[in-house]
Amino acid sequence: MAFRGTVKPYGAFNANDDANALQKAMKGLGTDEDTIMKLLTARSNVQRQQIKAAYKTLFGKDLVDHLKSELGGKFESLIVGLMTAPIAYDAELLRHAIKGAGTDEKVLIEILASRTPDQVKEIIATYKNMYDHDLEHDVTGDTGGHFRRMLVILLQASRQQGVQEGTIESDAKALFAAGEQKFGTDEEQFITILGNRSAAHLQRVFAAYMKLSGFEIEESIQRETSGSLEKILLAVVKCARSVPAYFAECLYHSMKGAGTDDETLIRIMVTRSEVDMLDIRKEFRRMFATSLHAMIKGDTAGDYRKCLLLLCGGED
Repeated sequence: MAFRGTVKPYGAFNANDDANALQKAMKGLGTDEDTIMKLLTARSNVQRQQIKAAYKTLFGKDLVDHLKSELGGKFESLIVGLMTAPIAYDAELLRHAIKGAGTDEKVLIEILASRTPDQVKEIIATYKNMYDHDLEHDVTGDTGGHFRRMLVILLQASRQQGVQEGTIESDAKALFAAGEQKFGTDEEQFITILGNRSAAHLQRVFAAYMKLSGFEIEESIQRETSGSLEKILLAVVKCARSVPAYFAECLYHSMKGAGTDDETLIRIMVTRSEVDMLDIRKEFRRMFATSLHAMIKGDTAGDYRKCLLLLCGGED
């Protein structure tokens, strides 16, 4: 598979040189933010972890703590996100989403709907390691009803592999019977099928469903469900169709209208920069008649904007 991120490993990498450059950028009066962002966005996450280790060895200081003391606001959040290993970053985001007053359902939905089963298993193990807590236990303690049931299925990370030719039609019929065809909705059917089948299988089911019912599955979900359950089912459907298109849409909504949802913007730019940012940009351009680059430029400011644009990696 071709590499689809905008941030790549740096060819002439030397962790000690980079640690020295960062220390110099933070020494004395004033901070050289430009050097910090240009260097860190031109290194892969694995390389950043090596810089962190080299920094500790050379200067006896924790690099992330030092960065936090020199930077502030959204720019700081962005840089700290880049300095965190991907799975640990997901675990941390989920922890913050659950802990404290109210639950940030948007974060739970976005991460659990878009990560692969293997990634979900790693997140669960890392979460346990970091917080000595069971992620499923924390999630179920903080959510309820059908929404909780769907989260639990996604946390099982046991989606079938491949396409089950024999069950495409019956899955489509079951979804139709659970929603459009009856008075009231059998949410359990939606949860079971959307939570347990592979993306490739679901794509075929959605096509069969359209033929059978005359509706896109998204339309039926919007009509038949509401609230958190509707949001998570739609996210799962969108990710089954195209993860980059799902993230393009999330990014668009984080910047559209009054005020910017910076937490979402930071989260997606950090987590997808080495995964599929090129595809997200392509989908963004296709879906919204503007480029991701242009929208970030018009919606953010200062070092924060500069750093986001470096992660975006160019104009389409």
